[in-house]
Amino acid sequence: MDNPSLVPDISRPALPLLHGQFARSLSSTQSIASAFGPGTSTPSSWKASNWLRGTPDTSPPSSGAGSPELKPKPPPEDCGISPVLESLGAPEVDDRVKNICFIQVNVVDLNEQRVVAWNSAHLPIHEDGLLKVVRPARDGTLSVSISLPELEHPVELVARQPNLVFSTDVVRAIREADIVFICVNTPTKLHGLGAGSMADVSAIESASRTVAQNARKGTIIVEKSTVPCGTARMIQDTLCYHRPDETFEVLSNPEFLSEGTAVENLMNPDRILIGSAQTLSGFRAAAVLRDLYAAWVPPERIVTVNTFSSELAKLVANTMLAQRISSINAVSAICEEIGHGADVDDVSLAIGKDARLGPKFLQAGVGFGGSCFEKDILNLAYLARELHLDIVADYWLGVLRINEYQRQRFARKIVRELNGSLRGKKIAVLGFAFKDGTNDTRNSIAVHIIKDLAEEMPQEIAIFDPGCSSAEIMDEVRNVGLGPSQAESIKICSNWRESVQGASVVCVLTQWKHFRGCRIGGPQEPFAADSKASNTTAITEMQIRGLEATLRGREVSTLPEDPLGRLKPMSECPKDCTSCRSDTGTTHDTDAVDWVEVAALMKEPRWVFDGRNVVNPVELQGLGFRVRGIGKGPWVT
Repeated sequence: MDNPSLVPDISRPALPLLHGQFARSLSSTQSIASAFGPGTSTPSSWKASNWLRGTPDTSPPSSGAGSPELKPKPPPEDCGISPVLESLGAPEVDDRVKNICFIQVNVVDLNEQRVVAWNSAHLPIHEDGLLKVVRPARDGTLSVSISLPELEHPVELVARQPNLVFSTDVVRAIREADIVFICVNTPTKLHGLGAGSMADVSAIESASRTVAQNARKGTIIVEKSTVPCGTARMIQDTLCYHRPDETFEVLSNPEFLSEGTAVENLMNPDRILIGSAQTLSGFRAAAVLRDLYAAWVPPERIVTVNTFSSELAKLVANTMLAQRISSINAVSAICEEIGHGADVDDVSLAIGKDARLGPKFLQAGVGFGGSCFEKDILNLAYLARELHLDIVADYWLGVLRINEYQRQRFARKIVRELNGSLRGKKIAVLGFAFKDGTNDTRNSIAVHIIKDLAEEMPQEIAIFDPGCSSAEIMDEVRNVGLGPSQAESIKICSNWRESVQGASVVCVLTQWKHFRGCRIGGPQEPFAADSKASNTTAITEMQIRGLEATLRGREVSTLPEDPLGRLKPMSECPKDCTSCRSDTGTTHDTDAVDWVEVAALMKEPRWVFDGRNVVNPVELQGLGFRVRGIGKGPWVT
């Protein structure tokens, strides 16, 4: 490792960020014992909850892609910017900001093999469209001329030079940067004070020290990770300790990307949140970051607040989304017990029509997983405990209790429907990633359900996921704590046919489109360029995406990956490429599930337990399946 100073020192406890009523954060040299002196809240009731099965180890992967030349747009009069910030004017971004450094401060992201992956065709993160975003910025593009009937003149796309670099030389990147984004892990602590609930900020501390030691005077520091309230102040303290005679501004800019749709969220965010110190220099720093985003984000979607509000808003956003999921899952249990045709989907449709509620995050299922929601709820509950708001903490922890109850209830009812025993039976599991569109298996709901089913000693549990590798799935299965005999029953399959062959039960645990049995794909947005545009009109990367979408709409079946022919060819991987070899172990069968074929492959009676309500129960029942969905009752408790 080239930069050992960036690796979190996990042997040292993380600093608590709360001391009294948000007193000045302690420097990173102080111990955890000194942080909690007289008058500081240290409730003895706070400890790791026994009902929790463990929390995700890391924050969601963050990635940053370079963009074309950034030109600030003047904000409209009605945009959500504070009068003070607006009065400062818009600093010239091209003059002030030329280098942006994203720091991935953990072993995985600083590992040389990971950097090699970012510089290859095998990106370490699975997101639809991510490679297409990375390649133009990382590799540059060719100049091409495009003609369309809608355009009076051909569109000339000039060659683009690379402006996105992946490297292990972190110190050099910091020294050259005008803005440094700190994007690091903030997992839940596993040991010591607040274990199981408090965020571990040791990686933030390590990154802050490295930035403080190497940043140029005037560099703007941006915390991008999901962090506890007060982290920006802790970073500021670290900077002051190492550079007492210089001034740095620390901004909070949490990301709201959703895994599986991260590329679309990046290109078309519903909001950008920037928190700054409420000082003249803080407002100016926020204006610089605001104008970077304004190159492609409408100014009215860029919200500026203070740093504490920004940090808290990220936690609250995730906890309230999780709350909606747990709420509708609680309703699903009621629907199942009522029977008489009560359907949670009908309830969701009805209440989603209420403009005050809206339809999002009202789809019942086996619960939420992933590395965000549970960790952030625990973090917010810990904050409430520290502020002596025990009822508030219990309220948010109730969201997690419902989530665990939902997945346990699902597993129990599978066993009960199969006469109370799974011995001698094969169970097929379709879907392991915590959500569709991603290969992220961290804190997957599936692994908890698989553990409960494995305790019933079935003959085999066959797992198939179209996005996850066998190694990723097995690593998560091992971490959940299965015994040797239970682990032996787990098998990872390369396609759905292998998983359902001879199975008595199919469990759908991730809402991949593949499992619906329908054609995969959807409409594309057309190119929205001026039909009278001249061949000298400048075109942004966003418009180029629209141009490609227009071509896709015309030639769906024959369209190449690069329809405009502007991407430079990627270098071929060496023959001994480990990523190419590992691809052979992935379960990348992208065929939609043919439920007619599934019926022929399974044993009778054939059961489908749909944990995501993605299949058509009427059609499957017509094929001889016994179908049970979430909130579709009646199930016996």
